[in-house]
Formats: sequence, structure tokens, C-alpha cells
Amino acid sequence: MPETTRADMIVHEQEPYNAEPRRSALAAHLVTPVGTFYSRNHGPVPQVEVGAWRLQVEGLVDHPTSFSLADLQEAFPAHEVTATLQCAGARRADLLAVRDIPGEAPWGPGATSTARWVGVRLADVLGRCGLAPGAAHVGFEAPDRSSGLVEEVRYGGSIPLGKAQGPEVLLAWAMNGEALTPLHGAPVRVVVPGWIGARSVKWVERVVVSSDPSANYYQAKAYRLLPQEADPDVLVAGAGFALGPVALNCDLLSPEPGAVVEAGVQSLRGYAYAGDDRAVERVDVSTDGGRTWAQAALQQDDGPWAWCLWSCDVELSAGVTEVVVRAWDSTGALQPRSPADVWNPKGYVNNSWARASLTVE
Repeated sequence: MPETTRADMIVHEQEPYNAEPRRSALAAHLVTPVGTFYSRNHGPVPQVEVGAWRLQVEGLVDHPTSFSLADLQEAFPAHEVTATLQCAGARRADLLAVRDIPGEAPWGPGATSTARWVGVRLADVLGRCGLAPGAAHVGFEAPDRSSGLVEEVRYGGSIPLGKAQGPEVLLAWAMNGEALTPLHGAPVRVVVPGWIGARSVKWVERVVVSSDPSANYYQAKAYRLLPQEADPDVLVAGAGFALGPVALNCDLLSPEPGAVVEAGVQSLRGYAYAGDDRAVERVDVSTDGGRTWAQAALQQDDGPWAWCLWSCDVELSAGVTEVVVRAWDSTGALQPRSPADVWNPKGYVNNSWARASLTVE
């Protein structure tokens, strides 16, 4: 059972275990320590025996093959990618303030973490097995089973073949220089940089190449953006659209919202992240509710698939200050202004401007 009493973690559920680091813990590291990295699960954490584990690659491939961990490590070159993973429900707490979303955890900005992943490129494994005509999607299946659904469902999902063949997509066995822990997907997990964390399937056991997206519940019905008027209790396969690349996002990490700080110069810190192949180009910070803006300094030295941390020194006077933060990406896109603009029945993809009140004394 994962540790549930750490002071630097907010535990939303103990079974299945769902937890995120507090803002201050997240702000302290460009690369998130393993013990602080957020955890999103749909069922009990499976305990997979490394020696017995096999990865089956099948479907529209010329040579269906089963690999052990040793096979992967010996047959293919290892690669390291620093990548940020973000839960599709990150910052849902702000959407809950707009309108209730029953049954969904109030995730904050901590459902975003960054690690250095080591493994083999999925593209290399697919190349060894050979792609048959009609191959267009790559699905993943894991042994963990959902809790709370009418039927027990094994976790899975898929990504388009074009993304799967990107050199950044890994079958990873190590995280921050250490073997994966059971909580984070040991012995092997998929890492799909730039896409929602749900597609980075943990404890992966099957890779299935197909002509269509996976029919797994978590691809066909869950992790889809529904219209505001949709009934989230009546999930129809194909309703809305499947979530993939992460939307441009940012938040304030330090000081914590609601904190009491001293008047004078204060250093505000946070993160910004643009998924897929986009980059964060600018972060603006306002201390007057969005009337005027200052540009933050960006720390972006861990490669194209990692977030950036930002900082901005501001002069604060006594009273209540509303801090607003917004980001721009390399396509020129700006985040939407209000969580009311992006509210949806499952509480996904809140990438509205971040707002926090500070008491200045």
C-alpha cells in the first residue's frame, strides 16, 4: 500500500490510490522526485513479478512477438527522455468551483510531474515486429482492473501510429535513475510525452496494433471531452472526443493560494507546460487581477518534452492581492480566461488562467 501520511502529498483516495504533491513540493524541483510524483489509479496497484512479466506485441504486425524485460534491455538500445506527465483532470478543483462534478476527485495543479525516463523506443519494438497493411493505431493493455464500474475493466488506451513512432515514446523501466516502483508502473510502463497521462499506460502487458482506436473503456468512453449538456452517467462509446495532446497550462505554486506574505518584493514561482510538440514561449503575471502584466523568467533546460518553471519578482503592498497567471505557446495560443469557459461534465482540461489570492501584511 502506498504511503498515505506524507506531509508533502494530498491524498484524494486511498483505494484506488490517487494523490498529488502539494504546490510547495512541486515547486522545489525541476525534476520531480519519485516519492513526490503524482499517482492516478483506477483500481488496486498490481504487484507484477518481474521474472514472469512478458510484453505481447500483436495485431496488425508481421511477426507477433513476446518480450521479457531482459529481451527489451538486450535487444534494443536504451534511451532517456525527460518528460512531464499531466493528468487530464489536473486543476479540476477550479471547475468544481463553477459547478459540481459528482464523483470526480478535486485535483489541483499537482497532478503534473516531471521525470527522467529510461527505456526502449516503442518505434524500435514495432519496427522489429513489422507493421502490416492497415496499421493506424497502437493500443496498450495493463492488468489493473477498475474499481467502481459496473463491470471490471482492464485498463487500456491507444495512440495514433504516427505518435507511437515518435522517438520520444518509450516502453520505460526506469524513472529518475532507479527501477520503476510498483506505484509508477513496474516493471514496464508506456511513456507518451506531450499527451495526457492516461495514455502513458502503467504495468503494460499487451501492445496491439490496429486499424482503429482501442475499444477499451478508457479510450472509447472515458477520457473524452463531452459537451456541457451531456449526462456523465450515460457514457456512450464515441461521445465527445478522445483526449490526446495536453492543452497549454500553467499555475502558481509558491506562495500557496491563501498564504499570508510580507509586503515588499516577493518571488512568485510556478510551472507552465505545453503538450505535444508545442513549447511555452511566455508567462505573464499580474498582481492586480489582470489589469497589468509582467513577464516571468522561464527555466527551460530539460528538453522539449518537459515543463518549464517560471519565476517573477513583484512588489506587493499591504492588503489582499489577486495574482493571475497566463501562458502563451509557440503557436501563439493563449490560455482561456475563465474556468467557466472550459467547464465540462467530467472536469477535464482546465487550462484557464490561474488565479490566487494572497494576504499581504
